Amino acid sequence: MAFTPQQAILELGDGFSDPVHPARFPQTILRFRNDLAAAQVGLDGLSDAEWIAHFGRFEPLPGSLPQPLALRYHGHQFRVYNPEIGDGRGFLFAQMTDDRGRLMDLGTKGSGQTPYSRFGDGRLTLKGGVREILATEMLEALGVETSRTFSLIETGEELHRGDEPSPTRSAVMVRLNHGHIRIGTFQRLAHFQDTERLAVLTDYVLRHYYGETPGEDAPARLLSLVAGRTARLAGQFMAAGFVHGVLNSDNINVSGESFDYGPWRFAPTWDPRFTAAYFDQSGLYAFGRQPEAIYWDVMQFASSLRLIAEEEPLVAALGGFADAFRAEMASAMLWRLGLVPFGDARDAALVQAVEQVLATTGAPLDRFYFDAFGGALPARYGEPFAALRDQLASFAPRKPRDHPYWSDAEPCAMLIDEVEAIWAPIAAEDDWSLLERKVAAIRRMGAALA
Repeated sequence: MAFTPQQAILELGDGFSDPVHPARFPQTILRFRNDLAAAQVGLDGLSDAEWIAHFGRFEPLPGSLPQPLALRYHGHQFRVYNPEIGDGRGFLFAQMTDDRGRLMDLGTKGSGQTPYSRFGDGRLTLKGGVREILATEMLEALGVETSRTFSLIETGEELHRGDEPSPTRSAVMVRLNHGHIRIGTFQRLAHFQDTERLAVLTDYVLRHYYGETPGEDAPARLLSLVAGRTARLAGQFMAAGFVHGVLNSDNINVSGESFDYGPWRFAPTWDPRFTAAYFDQSGLYAFGRQPEAIYWDVMQFASSLRLIAEEEPLVAALGGFADAFRAEMASAMLWRLGLVPFGDARDAALVQAVEQVLATTGAPLDRFYFDAFGGALPARYGEPFAALRDQLASFAPRKPRDHPYWSDAEPCAMLIDEVEAIWAPIAAEDDWSLLERKVAAIRRMGAALA
């Protein structure tokens, strides 16, 4: 595919972002380039030197944005409204069209200070970049709509952090997103009672992320679409056994795509109380509370749109979230189990049965999904699984278990101990082989599931 640059964000005019300059780094050592993602936006033909020039020194891509933009937004963080945030260590670097005709953004993490950095240094640890590679690769393989780690370049600075051994190495990361507009972007405009820009942003999102023509019902229509997409995301998180960790309203993208991975975890078992962030002491964003958390954020989106729309159609649009979530979770779980949905109550009944059995038995999630793919649960799953075995067998498999992956002794998983094991040789010996092998293994699993 040929590179097709875009500048759609400039249509919004002023009041949405601030032009910024990237940091100048002592070094630019290429550690990861995602050529699979690059091929989908026409950038896979770049040499390593060109790649570093664009994604380490941020020389503009021809025809795209002439200067990086730090986007303005607010948001609720752990249910507390924060008007002091925005792109504090990243910016929107470029826009382009992908091979599906979608508007895509290349955004950064660790690219230097902006007007919203507050007291931060605007940097990213190398370990944080490695963790984001692992999160996005695993989620993509498991069928979750996610941003993709596009590039990771080590930058030669020593960083001091309170949550990992310091000094630690630094990096700048680039992610490929289907848009960087957040619920918090709308909240900021509502905070300032800026109804004119709220309307402009609503029309922009409808046109560029949903392919719809705006009209008088634009706010309610957009809310309905965002509710549906975020319900899908919640269902995909649950089926993947994934815990994002920080589902604040500034971390929810209005395109319904997951992004911005900090203290993420994959749950080893179906434990609704399992949390990812050590600082989430109340369990607000625990595994089982993620649908509730995402819905709460969507309610804040509705509240922001109330400034430019009547209440009744917004309430009606919000009302579709619960049913959409149940349908999307069933779709995502049946996909991971390798089964063809019936499209009726039997799908929901299977999901409920899987949840109950996994929660009561404590069976390892990844092992269960691996063994149950295609519907034929092995006999070693004893009496607690008897009724579930019959339910699984009533569904048709959506594809045969003929990929070599299904002959492996163990499923591909991404629990926190392995994350630390992958990082250890990088930190100690600059040995990247475990990461390279893990990315290849994840993509192999993705091919078996696809």
